[in-house]
Amino acid sequence: MADAEQILELTHAVDSVAREKILAIKKVTSTTRILSLNALIEATRAGELGRGFAVVANEVKNVSDDISKITQSLERELAGTIRDLTEVGESLIQQLRGSRLTDLALNMIEIIDRNLYERSCDVRWWATDSAVVDCLGRDDAAAFASKRLAVILDSYTVYLDLWIVDTNGRVRASGRPDRYPRVVNSDVSQQAWFRDAMNTRDGTDYAVADVAANPALNNALVATYSTAIREGGDVNGKILGVLGVFFDWQPQAQTIVKNVRLTKAEAAFTRCLLVDQNHRVIAASNDTGILTEILPLSTSGRDQGDYVDDAGRTIGYALTPGYETYKGLGWYGVVIQTPST
Repeated sequence: MADAEQILELTHAVDSVAREKILAIKKVTSTTRILSLNALIEATRAGELGRGFAVVANEVKNVSDDISKITQSLERELAGTIRDLTEVGESLIQQLRGSRLTDLALNMIEIIDRNLYERSCDVRWWATDSAVVDCLGRDDAAAFASKRLAVILDSYTVYLDLWIVDTNGRVRASGRPDRYPRVVNSDVSQQAWFRDAMNTRDGTDYAVADVAANPALNNALVATYSTAIREGGDVNGKILGVLGVFFDWQPQAQTIVKNVRLTKAEAAFTRCLLVDQNHRVIAASNDTGILTEILPLSTSGRDQGDYVDDAGRTIGYALTPGYETYKGLGWYGVVIQTPST
């Protein structure tokens, strides 16, 4: 894009120089015309003696008129050419800018897709852990399961907590009971992530909830993944309960939107976002509108692209492509660039 901008700058420079020189020519021809007119007047006064000088003065006037016509023609043609070149340059810059913002938006959503793919793998794997399964089969196994969850959390620091829930929706064990004392014995039977996990078809299936603030986790923003805990850890075993894992959304997502590859100049007038399937902002590089703003995103039915909105902002967007077995949640990466002043 730098080359296109340089071409446009050179076009503006040529336009400026051309206007300046044409104006200078006009001034010269105007002066010449006035001089020839004065010469004709003096030749007329001189009568027969001034006749030869009058011929020269007339020729000077004719040359001046010819130069004026050529200058006017040059001005019209050059102005039209420069205008066309400017329009082509501006269009090229806009295309390149839009394409770049789309690529940045796609890169953001691909990074979060790969991150969340790992979450979907984690929850299905940990649901087969013997300590997790035993917690729902034996009344005395909750304490050991809690310790096991704590060990997992020590290694997987992107999670706030892990919960083991029985079929009635009561949390039997968590990984951080000291940090979140309200969790154990709480009722989550009405939570979508619990109900959806109870309805999973087998151990390869999982559920995921929208990004939301979780009151039991001190209102932290979490992306919740869940799956059924099955008897014997078998993929088709009887459902004993649910494992819920709570991905610490805000710091992970903010790292992505705040580290988009922008120049320092661009960063001042560019906003990078992740939005959910309803175009609700779930992460923003300027920390505003999270979970409250609905972005009026106009995709025209395309998975990715760019456009200029009514405010003159260039918007690049990309729909989640998914990753491996993770099909995505209909989220978008969005980069909005306001015209620089």
